[in-house]
Amino acid sequence: MGIYPADIEHQAAAIIAAYRDLGWMLATAESCTGGLIAGALTEIAGSSAVVDRGFVTYTNQAKMDLIGVSATTLEVFGAVSKETALQMAHGALMRSDAEVAVAVTGIAGPGGGSVEKPVGLVHLALKTRSGLIDHREMRYGEIGRDQVRLATVETALEMLTAAVQAPA
Repeated sequence: MGIYPADIEHQAAAIIAAYRDLGWMLATAESCTGGLIAGALTEIAGSSAVVDRGFVTYTNQAKMDLIGVSATTLEVFGAVSKETALQMAHGALMRSDAEVAVAVTGIAGPGGGSVEKPVGLVHLALKTRSGLIDHREMRYGEIGRDQVRLATVETALEMLTAAVQAPA
């Protein structure tokens, strides 16, 4: 067993196999997970055939500089928003050789939440070059920082799996 729980490793291995079979590469853009999604995927031997790159964009400045999130989006909607997650996925896709990009931004806690954006709120977005767009707003609750981050990894892997299964 590696660094990640067995269910995450199994899911990551299935994604690596499915994407490799299709000849697809993927990219990640991560804020609250700090690279854990890319880490889970690269835990799998042979993942270099599938994982093109990962962007850890923890600050707003990094989101703007590395993956082109607009300052206006961040000012109007905030870093933890559907709009920011969608721009993160788009930016990661456009700045990579990937067919699919997944992005996450959220509040892992224990602090930093508000009534409108509580601890455990995470926005995930996925975009493909063929035009598929997926967004999920997850409210994991105050289950602890590590658990919010791992739950986010699981949801992101579910989205990457669904992208392979979607009709072309």
